[in-house]
Amino acid sequence: MNLTAKEKLAYGLGAVGKDMVYMLSASYILYYYQDVLGVSAVAMGIILLIARVFDAFNDPIMGVLVAKTKTRWGKFRPWLFIGTLLNAVVLYFMFAAPPSLDGGGLVAYAAFTYILWGVTYTMMDIPFWSMIPAFTKGGKERESMSALGRTCAGVGSAIVTIVTVMAVAAIGGAASGRSIDHTVTLKDVSVTAAQLDDAGNTTGKVTELKGTHSITVSANSDEFNKPTAYTQSNTKYTLKIGSSEFTQDDSSVTLAIDKEDGEAVMLIYLSADEYAKIDANTSVTADITSKREVERLGFKYFALIIAILFFLFTVITCVGIKEKSTVNMQTAGIGDMFKALVQNDQAMTMVITIVLVNTATYITSNLLIYFFKYDLGGTGWMGNYTLFNTFAGGIQILAMMAFFPLLRKFFSAIKVFYICVMSAIGGYVILFALAFTGTNTVYPFLIPGFFIMAAVGILNVLVTIFLANTVDYGELKNGRRDESVIFSMQTFVVKLASGFAALVASICLSVFAISDSATLEAVDGSMVAGLNKVISDIIASGATVVSGNSVIGLRFVMTFVPIIGLIIAILIFSKKYILTEEKVNEITEKLHHTASAE
Repeated sequence: MNLTAKEKLAYGLGAVGKDMVYMLSASYILYYYQDVLGVSAVAMGIILLIARVFDAFNDPIMGVLVAKTKTRWGKFRPWLFIGTLLNAVVLYFMFAAPPSLDGGGLVAYAAFTYILWGVTYTMMDIPFWSMIPAFTKGGKERESMSALGRTCAGVGSAIVTIVTVMAVAAIGGAASGRSIDHTVTLKDVSVTAAQLDDAGNTTGKVTELKGTHSITVSANSDEFNKPTAYTQSNTKYTLKIGSSEFTQDDSSVTLAIDKEDGEAVMLIYLSADEYAKIDANTSVTADITSKREVERLGFKYFALIIAILFFLFTVITCVGIKEKSTVNMQTAGIGDMFKALVQNDQAMTMVITIVLVNTATYITSNLLIYFFKYDLGGTGWMGNYTLFNTFAGGIQILAMMAFFPLLRKFFSAIKVFYICVMSAIGGYVILFALAFTGTNTVYPFLIPGFFIMAAVGILNVLVTIFLANTVDYGELKNGRRDESVIFSMQTFVVKLASGFAALVASICLSVFAISDSATLEAVDGSMVAGLNKVISDIIASGATVVSGNSVIGLRFVMTFVPIIGLIIAILIFSKKYILTEEKVNEITEKLHHTASAE
């Protein structure tokens, strides 16, 4: 019996919710903890990678547990329901870090919730994709359902990619109006001005301004109870330096305070012309309103909305999908399971390919928000970022729904894979060129966005189809169906790729000083001491703000590194993957003949 429209809708909605959650975590967890909460970029990169290494043990074990499950509701749905409920709860808490935490406590909270999120995500992701061989026939029906699942997953990813930044700003703005409840006029403020060259790099020249200063800060009262830094990116401010007036749109300022009635340090970056206008007696007036609460509360409540939708969509999947055929899955111990996986050379080929392809694209997605915020920049960076993501998300969905079926009419699945990887490489080459031409408008970047995201959309469908085919291949070769094991590896390698990508991105942010958190970190628990260290570094070595060579490093990592990863992926795939359509049909016929004989 063919799949009904109700079953397809139920499975599709589950895929939408599942990837909404995954994309929120994969693309924004680094930004949330680093730029919003101030955790060290390197610390976050290490946390994300450790979590993925932990999954190396957790994911296959979960695959075995699923394989051994026997209930009146089937093998997959109980885990799908329980995993989704737990993961939705953890997602909320992961983006709802208590504002009272700082330093080591915040790092520990981030590590614990993120690792727990990975465990609970595995609980629902493995059974979700493992269901496909259990309720579909081989060949076209399985390919069709895999394509549907991946298309709907792409819709979920695109929704989160498109709306997150604007939704967080809107939700956080509404919520923070009640939480920004305290205004402090700082009494003991040390103000230093640093000179910038034409490229935006500090020259090493600084002047301590000893005039009469009036600095007021409006924020949540909790912010004044711990070391805090206010910068161009997390505040709205007006600034008067002598007779010159500035806002956050045309200046760069960092203010560090450790507690409400303690010492405060302000560092102001000035162009050579503005720097020439000041002297030691220049006075500074600043009125600063924190936006830290906007993003903190925005992510908290946005994550809650996504978590609720995720749970509701999965409930629909559990109600609407049932296993149509009984698959006698032989269970295996952990040692036997890894042995079987290693013996399935086609599954291993796909595992390596998926890691390389996803690492390449995740590096770009992790760094993209920093590219728009700190490189293209400007007051409209959020709008430009949203526009790009809207276009890219639309192309990804269109690719899965229209481009993939169209290409399949003329090419085999393997040839479509080659076309897509070459398209992505071409897109990155164009992106690389544009990034180094000094283009300061978003529209030219839509061209490489088209080639890259169209490829990503189709590749998401193809890897699921290829993995499903390796299940039959493994059964014929090893005498055992290991769909849960193999699809657990898909879950693992996708998360492993996101871990590698996050580590690469965090190292990039730290080495090239791409964000304020990377250039300013607390010293012995003191943010004031941290900013004083930055000032000392500028005097000693001309340490710079986010510009010049910093953004060159950002551009290089988000374009050239993915190109290398994709080239390696296509070389490995071309040499090792042998499951052509003819080979898959041959395997299906042999399995059918064996089952009939039994």
